[in-house]
Amino acid sequence: MDDKSNSKKLKDNWANGEMYERYIGRWSRHVAREFIKWLSVSAGSQWLDVGCGTGALSQTILQLAEPAQIKGIDRSEGFVNFAREHVQDNRVQFEVGDAEVLTDDPGTFDAVVSGLVLNFIPHPERALAEMTRVTRVGGVVAVYVWDYAERMQLIRHFFDAAIALDPNAAEHDEGPRFPICHPEALSRLFESAGLQHVEVRPIEIPTVFRDFDDYWSPFLGGQGPAPSYAMSLSEERRAALRERIRTGLPFASDGSIPLVARAWAVRGYR
Repeated sequence: MDDKSNSKKLKDNWANGEMYERYIGRWSRHVAREFIKWLSVSAGSQWLDVGCGTGALSQTILQLAEPAQIKGIDRSEGFVNFAREHVQDNRVQFEVGDAEVLTDDPGTFDAVVSGLVLNFIPHPERALAEMTRVTRVGGVVAVYVWDYAERMQLIRHFFDAAIALDPNAAEHDEGPRFPICHPEALSRLFESAGLQHVEVRPIEIPTVFRDFDDYWSPFLGGQGPAPSYAMSLSEERRAALRERIRTGLPFASDGSIPLVARAWAVRGYR
């Protein structure tokens, strides 16, 4: 079976916390800091982190927001175990759970947040309805997602090169795959959930890679759509993709690669 046939059967893989951290987690933490500052939630609040992954957002809440308690849920047992190991604080607990069927009572939390997850949930409108349900009246619901179509440059460079070599790679491109990752779509989704004073803003961070290996090696970890696609290729085709990407990257004089990552953040109030 050739690479193109294999690629059609790919599923997004989210299991290895360490590999995810090398790929996206390290950059997500910078976005999380700006996101939490923007929300300005009062100290002593109850938080729910939906799709908590490796715990990056929960850890940032602990550092910046002085929470009374945080509950983090994620469908990946591997990620939950990683979060439990790396975010050890008696104010936070991590559980395996489903964003579309939250187990908490209505109005339990002051702030319900989610980082880089909403577009991967099969029915985001159901997840947002659940997030709204468990938020107290006057509380905030907020998420952020990558701007895959334009300014999430590390992934944009990958898929632009992959599609140039194999047009079938377009079916895995996170830009067209996730039309929800746009300001207008996010606003409509939040307003349709009955949230008030909905606001969307960009959060842009530098993603400077030490050298090409620092950029490329995380794609070999198999965590997420682009790495899953890379690892579905034969060694020869993966090498061709690697070189195609290398020729398109903006190297600095010291060999580093200065890129930019933009996320769209949205908030609304119950």
